[in-house]
Amino acid sequence: MNARMDPETTLIALRDFCAERLGAELAARFVGLARPGFALTAAGPGEAAGHSRFGGRALLPPGTPWPTCEGFPLSLLAVLDTDALAPWLGDLLPAGTGLLNFFHLDVDSEQSDPAAREVARTLDYGDPRASRVVAAPAAHAVETAPPARSSVFAAVEWAASPGFAFPDTYDPAWDTLDLGPEVDDRVKGFPGLYVPGLLPGWERRPGALDSENTAFGRPVFPTGSAPWTPGGEDPNLYHHLLQLSGQDEWHIGGDGGWMHWSIPTEALRAGDFGRAVPTPDIW
Repeated sequence: MNARMDPETTLIALRDFCAERLGAELAARFVGLARPGFALTAAGPGEAAGHSRFGGRALLPPGTPWPTCEGFPLSLLAVLDTDALAPWLGDLLPAGTGLLNFFHLDVDSEQSDPAAREVARTLDYGDPRASRVVAAPAAHAVETAPPARSSVFAAVEWAASPGFAFPDTYDPAWDTLDLGPEVDDRVKGFPGLYVPGLLPGWERRPGALDSENTAFGRPVFPTGSAPWTPGGEDPNLYHHLLQLSGQDEWHIGGDGGWMHWSIPTEALRAGDFGRAVPTPDIW
């Protein structure tokens, strides 16, 4: 991470940037939607954010059972080292959370076992059983060999560039923004479409995140949809964990897609990662 950046200084600069264009009151409310996150990119020498990476072997507490779906082993897709990311996240998650291992049922890569596809046919879209997030204190985690039929992808270490993410165009988080009398009815009707348009140079704002792979922050849905939650729960009660685009060895969906994991915010603060759910965006 960039040692010259810190969340408080960046947030102040972001608020000043918006205030010049929206006025101080609306800018403060608008920036209230921003959530700290990270752009994840392939790391150069010495750039890796701890153990954060795509693929490789799982890093689990000794004796932890490998997660399965209907008896079929899931595949490890990514690891986030939250100890390396924690300085930017404040009190969002418990101290010492350590490593988050992200598993999913692989049905699309060249390594995918045909039996995985049979299991997938019995599941609904976004079924939580097809995915798992397993936490491991870094000091006790060990590389864990995957069982047979679980896909194994080449490890790509991640660098993490911090910043602040705003809601995607149709994210229901926009419904919580009080626009006040400063804007016209068209903007109020579709704030995700029009509010960023009120900010010339938006792509150059302080703390902008620009990556198809991101940690925390907020999800982006290229299909123009919004975060899905089990049972139609309010997405505003959830927090984003990881956005994973297609890699050289792995992808989701027929033509493509982006994988997301989200978790109820109160479960995140309690460290209950068993309540994390997949929220894929497939096209």
